[in-house]
Amino acid sequence: MSRVVSSSEYLTPTYSNRLMSATPTTFGDRRRDGKRTRISKNEIPENQMAPKVAYRIIHDELSLDYNPSLNLASFVNTWMDEEARKLANESINKNIIDHAEYPMTARLHKRTINIIAKMLHADYNPDNPDYPKDAFIGTGCVGSSEAVTLGLLAHKRKWQIRNSERLALEPGSRPNLFLGGAYQACWKKFYIYFDVEPRIWRLDENRYVLTAENVKEAIENKIINENTFAIGLVLGNTFSGQMDEIKEINSIVEKLNAETGWDIPIHIDAAGGGFILPFTRPYLEWDFRLSQVQSINLSNHKYGLVYPGMGTIVFRDIDVVPEDLFCEVDYLGGSPMKDYGLNFSRGSYQVVCQYYNFIRLGRAGYKNIMDNIIDNAFYLAQELCHFDNFRLVSDNDLFPSVVVEHDEREFSAEKLAARLRQNGWFVPAYPLPENARMIKVLRIVVKENFSHDMINLFLNDLEDSLIELKREAQSGNED
Repeated sequence: MSRVVSSSEYLTPTYSNRLMSATPTTFGDRRRDGKRTRISKNEIPENQMAPKVAYRIIHDELSLDYNPSLNLASFVNTWMDEEARKLANESINKNIIDHAEYPMTARLHKRTINIIAKMLHADYNPDNPDYPKDAFIGTGCVGSSEAVTLGLLAHKRKWQIRNSERLALEPGSRPNLFLGGAYQACWKKFYIYFDVEPRIWRLDENRYVLTAENVKEAIENKIINENTFAIGLVLGNTFSGQMDEIKEINSIVEKLNAETGWDIPIHIDAAGGGFILPFTRPYLEWDFRLSQVQSINLSNHKYGLVYPGMGTIVFRDIDVVPEDLFCEVDYLGGSPMKDYGLNFSRGSYQVVCQYYNFIRLGRAGYKNIMDNIIDNAFYLAQELCHFDNFRLVSDNDLFPSVVVEHDEREFSAEKLAARLRQNGWFVPAYPLPENARMIKVLRIVVKENFSHDMINLFLNDLEDSLIELKREAQSGNED
């Protein structure tokens, strides 16, 4: 008699080893004159096999993954035009760092950075011969994790140079980074890996963003001080779908720098909203129009609408990045090349796809898509408010991640998420960060392929799941 293997048992070493050990393959049997063929999945096999057999084995295993269209947890884009997929396939074997070998790919990369920089209102310096018009400073990255790191590294090094004399007299001084509690995991990687003291302003119990008042209090209590090399602000955080008070905080930092002679920059993590607000709310000032904003990262593989994984870092001007952070390379052929990035060799198809989207969609196309996404998110948010289990947390006038606080009295948010998974919907349930960890939320990310009709299908399944869970809870209470 067969038995059902639980997900927790599936992950245990014993079961995993059994699953990955040498196993018969039906597809191999058909191609080897009836001989039973075994392959090992956790070490390289002794013999080769037909391409179709290898494909089918892996294809069947991957079919057990969730359907990307029903993955409401991830911000990452899951659909592109057929023409974009063709371009991706045509460029998949080109290393983007080989500028001499692939000069047109390098040009597309430069054009893409210029387009994004202009979209964010970056300046240029025509008096600097190394910084000609339409050559903004920035680079495509492996997701926003690398982009955040490159931005913060530039600010940390600039702080070290600016304070070199003082640091010689105070060798124990450690650079610190100030940010609000609703930051993404890549920020934690940065301060752990690069020996930085994080100064994190914990969330208020009923407010889940960094406010101007928080920053004022941090300055008064010397949490922000002469060793603060950057202030990190978030445009559309992953926890609550909201934004920090960027414009108001910029005014406070501008005044602080003028009074003290410090030069504390602001870095904007715009992974969640950087490709949305320029088209839906172009009048909102959060980017390089603000005086203290020196660097911005975006996630192209989110609402830039390209496949994973690509991010971008853009700087206000070339002076933000110290010269000694650029690595000069001359062994690839052609003229020596300056590079600023943690990664070197990587695929070029994401950049090609991003440039395709820019020229294919234009401003009108991006605006149409983003307006539609926000409209769908707003509709979903309003419909969720009709359920007595939920309280809306997110700001869906601005951002497409719909976050609701879940009433835990009858059943947990995790139990509801598990029930939705039975119908194929993947919805994350999690507590908010420190000072608000008692609050459990569910998050539904609305993307281009999550249509109005699919939202209604989801709402129907959600309603059925809530009815079933409430019935089970009441039955348990009666027992």
